[in-house]
Amino acid sequence: MSGHSKWANIKRAKAVVDAKKAVIYAKMSREIIVAAKLGGGDPNANFRLRQAIDRAKAEGVPNDNIQRAIEKGSGAGSSDNFEELVYEGYGPGGVAVLVKCTTDNRNRTAGDVRSYFSKFGGNLGESGCVNWMFKERGEIQVEKPAKFDEDSFLLEALEAGAEDVEISDDEILVITKSDTLEAVQNALAKSGKKVSSAQSNLVPLSTVEITSKDTAKLLLKLLDNLENHDDVQNVFANFEMDQDWMSEYLN
Repeated sequence: MSGHSKWANIKRAKAVVDAKKAVIYAKMSREIIVAAKLGGGDPNANFRLRQAIDRAKAEGVPNDNIQRAIEKGSGAGSSDNFEELVYEGYGPGGVAVLVKCTTDNRNRTAGDVRSYFSKFGGNLGESGCVNWMFKERGEIQVEKPAKFDEDSFLLEALEAGAEDVEISDDEILVITKSDTLEAVQNALAKSGKKVSSAQSNLVPLSTVEITSKDTAKLLLKLLDNLENHDDVQNVFANFEMDQDWMSEYLN
């Protein structure tokens, strides 16, 4: 597991306790609005919208909030003019950082993102400067049943079109190509598997090892501030570091 994957897992666990619900709800609502705007308000015909709804429900967003966001995105209600933007740059230690945003004010978002990079020892770059360092893939999280046959599951997942399967103590990660994510998810769900999430993700082709604790602290501050910004939906980075430094930073 890459350093940033470990960081994301630790952040997710901490967010359950620390994050303000209003911020989470706002981020999830924006994601739903954009998905509905681009592909329509029917989740059965709009896979991206279905993904956004599933993630919102997993975060505890009330159904009323979800429905309002769908209506805004599909034109049934008043809607802010949200657009999706990607910012790229380098963090401390030469780590590649890619930031995906949904915003109704690109000048505000660009200024805030640039200030974070500058404040925490990085540099915001031009479009395309780091995206070639990542590849897109589909990731499906499946609940691990009490009675689990690893060989049988692996065979079923591969037959459904999966690229790989990673198994932990309590969960299974099914890896797919980005364009087969929906088909594999549907096949697993149809066979009775409990899919907890399915989404496209960016993973680094190579990683930068952070060997200085001071550099690690600066990098984590950069990622933390970016991820906590209202307009930021996802942050990707290509680093490895001591997991104890991550835990120490959050505690």
